[in-house]
Amino acid sequence: MGWNTLDDLDLAGKTVLCRVDINVPMEAGRVTDMTRIDKIVPTVLDILAKGGKPVLLAHFDRPKGKVVPEMSLRQLVGPLSQALGRKVVFGPDSVGAPAAEAISQAAAGDVVLLENTRFHPGEEKNDAALAAEMAKLGDVYVNDAFSAAHRAHASTEGVAKLLPKAAGRLMAAELKALDAALGNPKRPVMAVVGGAKVSTKLELLSNLVTKVDNLVIGGGMANTFLVAQGIEVGKSLAERDMAATASAILEKAKEVGCRILLPVDVVVAREFKAGAASEIVVASACPADAMILDAGPESVARIRAVMGQCATLIWNGPLGAFEIEPFDQGTNAAAEEAARLTAAGQLVSVAGGGDTVAALNKAGAADQFTFISTAGGAFLEWMEGKELPGVAALMR
Repeated sequence: MGWNTLDDLDLAGKTVLCRVDINVPMEAGRVTDMTRIDKIVPTVLDILAKGGKPVLLAHFDRPKGKVVPEMSLRQLVGPLSQALGRKVVFGPDSVGAPAAEAISQAAAGDVVLLENTRFHPGEEKNDAALAAEMAKLGDVYVNDAFSAAHRAHASTEGVAKLLPKAAGRLMAAELKALDAALGNPKRPVMAVVGGAKVSTKLELLSNLVTKVDNLVIGGGMANTFLVAQGIEVGKSLAERDMAATASAILEKAKEVGCRILLPVDVVVAREFKAGAASEIVVASACPADAMILDAGPESVARIRAVMGQCATLIWNGPLGAFEIEPFDQGTNAAAEEAARLTAAGQLVSVAGGGDTVAALNKAGAADQFTFISTAGGAFLEWMEGKELPGVAALMR
């Protein structure tokens, strides 16, 4: 790999600036999902085990360069301390004397958490002076926040240019998994891309047709592709003004030898609500007063059959309106097969994106996937083939 990991650096006696993502959901002052905090634990404990002093740099919410008390990271001292099993010392700023004092006060074995980096307007502008002030606080820089790697901010890119640097455990695992999925994958490769709109995933689809052998298009996006083929989709969600773009993607796929799998049968209903009366029809026979809400059983059977012939799977987005029964059945059945093949050692499976994680969790399949990314925007930009500034800055 083209970047250092924690194993490549001597951290003994060093102050380690560690960029993490602990932008967790909260309600009434309580963390409602500890996932992001839990995921940074291995990196922080490894820094401590190697004799380093971890100093955490992080953002929280969108204060837009202003000090917003309810967006202070101080409220995460308790949850962090509990997850790490260590004392967490809070620094009331991410630069300057308040930060330096907190670092100096921390005893061996303590962890330092500095205030929200986005309280400074220079953070999101990747201000060189702010990055230099941050760099003064430490000896080494570690980035463990892949989810923020698509942003060229002072704490994600600027500091990395000023100190010896490495990828944290979570970042390294993410990069390794992504390389296995698209960078240097075992073939054949299948991608499953769902979601509401072609317009939001245009760059993604255009990149994937040149990288994968089989591309499954599901969700509302599939309806737009059906429209592009002259098929009526009734009251279904579809971007009719994107039909020409969808046709161009189909043509490009044909030129490069990528097989695109669109629904051959669909589940339709007149109402979008749980338990609504539904029926299965061939994709070209959606009633004018109905809407397509899921891939049909024949479509899913085709997906599962092709999946069984593949060595690598990358998944972003559900096949239907998975939040509401019975329109979750297509996504569930495909996810269960991916999980089975992965558990059997026949498939390397990597998935990411908010709806994707929720859908795979709902299907009970997430634990069997090779890797689940919670990175959202960074995961999508990587799938689009874009360079991520926070990753590029880590390169040797």
